[in-house]
Amino acid sequence: MKWLTGETSEILTALNDNIQRTQENNQEVEEQVRQIIQQVIQNGDQALREYSKKFDQVELKDLFITKETIELGFQRVEKDVIAALEAAKENIVSYHQKQKQYDFMDTEKSGVLRGQLVLPLARVGVYVPGGTAAYPSSVLMNVLPAKIAGVKEIIMITPPSANGISDVILAAAKIAGVDKIFQIGGAQGIAALAYGTETVPKVDKIVGPGNIYVATAKKQVFGAVGIDMIAGPSEIGILADVAANPTYIAADLLSQAEHDTLARAILVTNSVKLAEEVEKEIYQQLQTLPRKEIAEKAIENHGLIILASTVEAMFTIMNEIAPEHLEVQLADPISYLHEIKNAGSIFLGEYASEPVGDYFSGTNHVLPTSGTAKFYSPLGVYDFVKYSQVTYYTKEALAQAKDAITLLARKEGLEAHARAVECRFD
Repeated sequence: MKWLTGETSEILTALNDNIQRTQENNQEVEEQVRQIIQQVIQNGDQALREYSKKFDQVELKDLFITKETIELGFQRVEKDVIAALEAAKENIVSYHQKQKQYDFMDTEKSGVLRGQLVLPLARVGVYVPGGTAAYPSSVLMNVLPAKIAGVKEIIMITPPSANGISDVILAAAKIAGVDKIFQIGGAQGIAALAYGTETVPKVDKIVGPGNIYVATAKKQVFGAVGIDMIAGPSEIGILADVAANPTYIAADLLSQAEHDTLARAILVTNSVKLAEEVEKEIYQQLQTLPRKEIAEKAIENHGLIILASTVEAMFTIMNEIAPEHLEVQLADPISYLHEIKNAGSIFLGEYASEPVGDYFSGTNHVLPTSGTAKFYSPLGVYDFVKYSQVTYYTKEALAQAKDAITLLARKEGLEAHARAVECRFD
């Protein structure tokens, strides 16, 4: 792992240089994705089948997954796994229901009504990654907030496989209430959702994590559809002092490192002793990890141990990092909650390990990465609604406001605006 030490200002400068390097656009990927999107727009389902053969080594006759196939997959999943998914669903629903927002109307002034309508999106596309692992938890995290928001139709896509879609993914889709599933992955799947094909319906918004090709495609189709965020590799930041348990910290850092060779695992501490113990523990735990090769590359290339002089400096540094996941392993962690300014999901105390949020607590695990927690939020019910404003004036109310409106309109040089009000009193 790389170590950073020095004055807080020096550490912040080094961090910013590191972040800028890791966020540089890959122009080759950008161009490849642009070509894929154009092919899907022009050739629809044919392009999807060709890309499935090229990228996934699967020749598809049907892109659509039937309800019978979903049911059979559900029946094959172990009962204890189904029970765990149902329990996770219960927690996700109970948490996200509290995010619901409602219409409002006010009549503070006589003859004037103002308000806001909260309207669910009509159709949403959910991307569920395939590849090196199956992620049923991502199905629940993306679909259930949309259901709570009142989205009418939820379309799920996931990369095809020669052995078919994973049974546990199909089971999670059934439990979450997905309406339609298509076996399409990559940038071509994002293009299909954004523009529609003969088989795949066009959606209003696309959510869900994916690899660099998926993320780049989401960026390129934004505007034609809405997107949740441009998600980068997973990351975790841990704030800890000498009293923290190095075994726990090492395990939590590795829980993110095993996701991806580009994942970032960062410890910020004011204790050299703890830092040394954590680093030693990481390399010991790595030896028995099934995904050792992935995690080891992430730790070697993107792992950081940052030594700060004080607890205050620790928070200053971590707020600049703005991590996707933030663990606070300090005594009385709740007392530090308002010191945190930038983080996707916050885990307080040594028993709130990050995987608790990934799978079970009910908080969402689709989170802003690469410092975007400074301006983005976790996926939630609010991502699946839009707002319309409402205005009603009586003639008497407009008469009282007329002079101010026409004055401002003419001040901006918009005579027709002013006349549109005045003509109602001619």
